[in-house]
Amino acid sequence: MSQTKFIFVTGGVTSSLGKGIIAASLAKLLQSQNFKVTIQKLDPYLNVDPGTLNPYEHGECYVTDDGAETDLDLGHYERFLNVRTSQANNVTTGRIYQNVIDKERKGEFLGKTVQVVPHITNEIKNRILLLNQNKEYDIIITEIGGTVGDIESLPYIEAVRQLIYELGESNAMTIHLTLIPYLSAAGELKTKPTQHSVKTLMESGIKADVLVCRTEHELSEELRKKMALFCNVKYEAVIQSIDVDTIYDVPLKMLDEGLDKVVIDRLKLNPKEKIDLTQWNEFLKKYKNPKSKIKIGLVGKYVELQDSYKSILEAFIHAGAVNEVEIEVVSIHSEHISNKNYEILLDGLHGLLVAPGFGERGIEGKIKSVEYVRKNKIPFFGICLGMQMAVIEYSRNVLGLDSANSTEMTNDTKYPVIDLMESQKNIKSKGGTMRLGSWKCLLTKNSLVSDIYGKSNINERHRHRFEFNNKFSKIIFSKTFKASGINPDTGLIEIIELKGHPWFVGVQFHPEYKSTVSEPHPLFVSFVSAALNYSKLKL
Repeated sequence: MSQTKFIFVTGGVTSSLGKGIIAASLAKLLQSQNFKVTIQKLDPYLNVDPGTLNPYEHGECYVTDDGAETDLDLGHYERFLNVRTSQANNVTTGRIYQNVIDKERKGEFLGKTVQVVPHITNEIKNRILLLNQNKEYDIIITEIGGTVGDIESLPYIEAVRQLIYELGESNAMTIHLTLIPYLSAAGELKTKPTQHSVKTLMESGIKADVLVCRTEHELSEELRKKMALFCNVKYEAVIQSIDVDTIYDVPLKMLDEGLDKVVIDRLKLNPKEKIDLTQWNEFLKKYKNPKSKIKIGLVGKYVELQDSYKSILEAFIHAGAVNEVEIEVVSIHSEHISNKNYEILLDGLHGLLVAPGFGERGIEGKIKSVEYVRKNKIPFFGICLGMQMAVIEYSRNVLGLDSANSTEMTNDTKYPVIDLMESQKNIKSKGGTMRLGSWKCLLTKNSLVSDIYGKSNINERHRHRFEFNNKFSKIIFSKTFKASGINPDTGLIEIIELKGHPWFVGVQFHPEYKSTVSEPHPLFVSFVSAALNYSKLKL
């Protein structure tokens, strides 16, 4: 195999410009020309991982097959490329410093003074190169979190500078994502912030090879020439990234702009095949031309920030395209649901998903919403905590176990139908200690879920501490309310379903993490199909 090429994506002017989407879009274009590509994210915060962060702080915590709690951008990488990521694809400053300090405590530095340069920067370089240890990729794209000029980003920028020097200019390059603001009072797009951002990058010893310019208005030829001249990049390397209706349009926009060609030329690559985006275009065609419309409620306690449930929302897009239906996701804050207003809040829905989460806030609202859709035979999908709420609701309202609850909410409940996992009871540290990653699940024959998956053995990703309490199995489960998925090694109840209901499924795992454009998750596809059928009955 030829020399692996490295692409570094940096950001300037402001955060949240979409470096992850640009990186994933470029990777998709290169993958479509038969290059083997992967992406990693370097986050400059001091948390070891995002696992202890509130979703309001950093959006959802994404989980990989190998149990890494990672940045939500890794979800974009997987959804675009349909390639699984791992622990090696995401690293934080906290992890970097922890590794260096651990080495210092073990005496691995032979008594030398430990410094940001070279020890921290060397650790960063090692983590960047870790993905290449098996030489299985043609191209590795590394997204640097934060904004150029931030104090916290400086060690990463210096590490990138060193790597470009060591690898050689034909083997490494930098793409700088920046903002071109529009001043409505002047009626002008302004390039000065971009010029200053590029200057800051150059002061650190890195030349931007490509400028990707986020903008709300078309960039004129004059503006492109101006940025090329003053930012010291080729004219064709000034790439416009204009606002689009969906993130899935971005690869096509980057194709039109010739981003892949600029990269291929700069790195002296030889495309293995003519670009093929047939499947991607077919997905977009179905997504943009729905034949019908449905409303699905999303009940959670973080609904104010869409990124809190990013993977769920994207899984709905994938499933909607398969079913050729437009899905209006109605966000419902679980704390706002009460006995007085639940019928008003839940009226008109064709399906309901109760989202994952932790803690007691909004629990009773979730239980009430499950009761409503169970009684009214509205398709229901419960994920992680959502499944647990379904168990509690059924225990209380059907089986008469009035005080049934999870010990997470009420430690001394008479009926602890949901309890802390045995393996979690002696754990004191919060970070990275949940049941994480991909685990086996054996599906019951002739169950709804076995029909949906079309097989009996599956693997799904988890992120939880509490589980169904198997002491209540004989009391709760019957021919009507059944456990249809069980971990064969631990006996953990993974899936519950309600017979006699159009579609009522709860899962302990997180199927949304595995849904991609190429492989929409079967549970979401089936749930959306059921909601569509329900909507037709209501016409």
